[in-house]
Amino acid sequence: MARDRKSFTVNKLLPTSTAGSLPKPSWLAQPEKLWSPWKLQDQELAEGKQDALRLALADQQQAGIDIVSDGEQTRQHFVTTFIEHLDGVDFQKRETVRIRDRYDASVPTVVDAVSRPKSVFVEDARFLRQQTTQPIKWALPGPMTMIDTLYDAHYKSREKLAWEFAKILNDEARELQAAGVDIIQFDEPAFNVFFDEVNDWGIAALERAAEGLTCETAVHICYGYGIKANTDWKKTLGSEWRQYEESFPKLQTSSINLISLECNNSHVPIDLIEMLRGKKVMVGAIDVASEVVETPEDVADTLRKALQFVDADKLYPCTNCGMAPLPRRTAAGKLRALSAGAEIIRKELSA
Repeated sequence: MARDRKSFTVNKLLPTSTAGSLPKPSWLAQPEKLWSPWKLQDQELAEGKQDALRLALADQQQAGIDIVSDGEQTRQHFVTTFIEHLDGVDFQKRETVRIRDRYDASVPTVVDAVSRPKSVFVEDARFLRQQTTQPIKWALPGPMTMIDTLYDAHYKSREKLAWEFAKILNDEARELQAAGVDIIQFDEPAFNVFFDEVNDWGIAALERAAEGLTCETAVHICYGYGIKANTDWKKTLGSEWRQYEESFPKLQTSSINLISLECNNSHVPIDLIEMLRGKKVMVGAIDVASEVVETPEDVADTLRKALQFVDADKLYPCTNCGMAPLPRRTAAGKLRALSAGAEIIRKELSA
C-alpha cells in the first residue's frame, strides 16, 4: 500500500523493538528449536509463513512494540536462510568448522563465485509493509557473520568473501528499502569474537553493505541466542565482558546509524555505551537466555543505567538477541515487559 515514507518516522521517545527472531507457532515448525524443519510444504508452507508473520506482528502490536518486524517467521535461521538463496554455495558439500570460536558445526561450502540470482526477503518485506503503518525493521546477516558460517573452498580469503557478501547484501538492502523498510539491521555477533578483523576490514565491509541507503541502518552485536553453546561460552568470559570495547570506537565514527547491544543480565560494563556517544543505541533490556520474564521495573532499571551514557532521544529499548528458542508465552511476556518498562522511563523523563 502506497504511503508517504515520512509517515513511518519514529517520533516517540524510547521507541521499542526486538533484536530479531520471535518464536514460531507450533503448527509451522517445532517450537523452541533453531533450524527447526517446516511442518508444511509447498503452497501450504507459503501461506503458513504469511500467517505466522501476521501473528508475530500482532504479538508485537498487542505488547505495544513501536518498531515492528517479521519476527523472522519465514526463515529457519538468521544466516543460513539468506545463504540458501545464493549461487556459488553447495549445501550438499559440507565441512565441519568452528563457529565464532565457540562450537563445531557442519556447514555448506563456497565452491564458486557467490551471487544473488534474485531477491531473498523482498516479497516478505512487502507483505509486512502491507499489514501495518508502523515503522518496520528488517534483519539481514552481516558479512563477517556470513563468512563464519561457511567453509570457503573458492576465495580462500575471509576478507575477499566478506566483500563479495557485502555487495550482495547491499543489493538486497536497497530492494528492502524500496519495499518500505524503515530500518535495515545487519546482525554481526562475529564482531564480539574476531577483533583484529573487525577493525581491519569488518566495519568497512559492513559500511559497504549499507552503502547508499537512505533508510536507517543498524548493526546488532550480541553474545548469541540462549542456547547451550553460547551460555557455556559466556561462563568463560569472566566477571566483565569487555568485547564491545574493541569495536565501539570505530563504529562510533562509522556511517551506521544505530548500534544494538546486549545489556540486561550480562556482565557488560554499562559505561562502555559512553564510547558510542552521539549514535543511536538499541539497548538490550530483555535477557533471551532465560525463561524468567522481566518485570517492567527490571526493564526500567536497565534503561535508567543506560541513560547515564546515551541521550534519551537516542535510546531505543530492545531485546538482547532474538527469541526464537523461547516458548511463545515467555516471549510475549518479555515483549510486554519491554514496552511497559520503556513507558515508566518516558513518564519519568516527562516529569
